[in-house]
Amino acid sequence: MDALALSLARLAAGAPLGLRGLVRTLPVQPPSFVLARALDRWFLPRLDEATRTALSGRVVELEVQDLGLRARLLLGARGFEVASSAPALTIRGGAQALWRLVRGHDDADRLFFERALVMEGDTEFGLLLKNTLDALGPLGGPWIPR
Repeated sequence: MDALALSLARLAAGAPLGLRGLVRTLPVQPPSFVLARALDRWFLPRLDEATRTALSGRVVELEVQDLGLRARLLLGARGFEVASSAPALTIRGGAQALWRLVRGHDDADRLFFERALVMEGDTEFGLLLKNTLDALGPLGGPWIPR
């Protein structure tokens, strides 16, 4: 397990239940905005035009359950945007499982099979997203430790 995944696991385990409940009541816009900018930088340039078109216009909600964080995004004409409408797809999981997926330490099939990640909603869109992530390999940049 890399250092950041271990740190996220410790942070999540040490977060009081009341604090996680409070974080869950906060608006989704701030974490959504931060995630959108990160995806614009490290994910969007790796997508070909056909994949961008296929992923565009549908809202995805990502919930980091153990931290109480939620982000709601859609891919628009100029990149990732904060979305306010209901999600077509929701992906839930712990910080450690999501981090391991992003870094390529575990594949999505394994994490979903083990129920470390749960997907609800438009399963066809979810499969397209999962296959896209698999094809791209680990996401990251120089700021992300291995």
